[in-house]
Parts: sequence; structure tokens; C-alpha cells
Amino acid sequence: MNARLPSTHPEAYVLDDQQAIGHIAVQLPGATAIFRRHKLDFCCGGQVSLVQAASEKGLDVAALMRELAAIQRTDEPVEHESPDTLIDHILERYHAVHREQLPELIRMARRVEAVHRDHPLVPIGLAYLLEDAEQDLLSHMMKEENILFPMLKAGGNPYVSQPIGVMRSEHTRHGAMLEQLMHLCNNARPPEGACNTWRALYAGIEQLHDDLINHIHLENNILYSYFEAPALAPAKSACCGSCG
Repeated sequence: MNARLPSTHPEAYVLDDQQAIGHIAVQLPGATAIFRRHKLDFCCGGQVSLVQAASEKGLDVAALMRELAAIQRTDEPVEHESPDTLIDHILERYHAVHREQLPELIRMARRVEAVHRDHPLVPIGLAYLLEDAEQDLLSHMMKEENILFPMLKAGGNPYVSQPIGVMRSEHTRHGAMLEQLMHLCNNARPPEGACNTWRALYAGIEQLHDDLINHIHLENNILYSYFEAPALAPAKSACCGSCG
């Protein structure tokens, strides 16, 4: 059996059940959570192909492939007919994804820091930084979901610039967090000889970085522009600080 799940996106990762599960864990952020749930060893036993690992555990490889395919994401631009559809896209593509990403990254960071504590390049404090980032993002997203987005979906009001200003300020803080995060993990470049967990952790952090940058861009530069008067809009597109 050799199942492949291609993508129409030219640069997308192509998942193949003959690939080693360690390779998949590194190339497909979020796969580690699926492997852990099914008790598949992607770290020390990561050289085994997905189909072989599934067979040894008595798992349905086709069902496993569908689970993995469901977390594949591309950066293809999405056209939105209205602020409402853009908000729905943000909720599904970014809010839901951040809530999935961070707990798994925290778990892997704790493991890497513990197992490789004597390695000179171990990212000491990474788990704590990710925990702080999770709490900050959860609070931020709840404010958007419960206050700002319903206000925008209702058409906005003369005071909408105030909560938008708060969200812009928090986006700037998120950008500073991303800079600190990437500095701590050497711009998501694992050291030579790093284990699969370490490599998967940094691949996931790179995905989080890119997702959060895109998330902030959609809100700062597109969504908010529907509701801010031109005179009040920034003369230059707002940046969270981690765009460069």
C-alpha cells in the first residue's frame, strides 16, 4: 500500500504513508499530537514508516492519513466578500488553530528541556515563554470573540475604534513575544543531531510564528480598515514588530 495525499498548493508538503513517522512529525506541525494519541513513537522509533507503525499497532492507516491530512495548512490567499466572512475565516483558521498549537508545543518544550538539559543549545525557559504566550493569546482571542467581533458583525459603532486600538496594542505585544521566542530557539533551527521531538518542536514554533503573523496582518491591515475612518487609519500599515 502506498497512499499519497497531494495538495493543489505547489509548495505544500505531500504526505505519504511510506514516509517515516519521525519525518512526518517534523514536516507536519501538529502531527505529534496525533501520534501521541495513538501511542506511535515518533522520536526514538521515528525511523519506521507510517504504514508499518500503524500496522504494528493495529491501526487503520487510511483513517490515520485522514487525521493527518486534516491538519495540513497552506498559505493560499483567501478572498472574503465581507467583514463577516473574514471574521469567520479568522476564527476557524487562526483562533482554533492557535488553541491546538500551543498545548502541544508546551508539552514538547517541557520534554526537550528536561531530556536535553545538559545540551549547550537547549532552549531553557522555552516552555514558560510558550505558557505565557498561550495565556496572553487566549485572553486576547476571548476579547475578540466576545466583544469586538460581535460588534463588527453588527456593523460597528462610533466607538469601535477604542476596542480596535486595544487589539492593535496587544498585537504589538504579540510581535515582541514572537521576537523573543525566535531568539530563544535560534530562529527555529534545531542543532545538528537533534532528536525528532526537538525538530518537531521547532517546526511547530515556526508554524506558530507564521500563523500569528498572518493572523495579525488580516486583522490590522484588512478587517479593521472596514471600520476605521480614513482620517483615523494609520498612515502606514501597522506591523506587529516581527514582519521583517
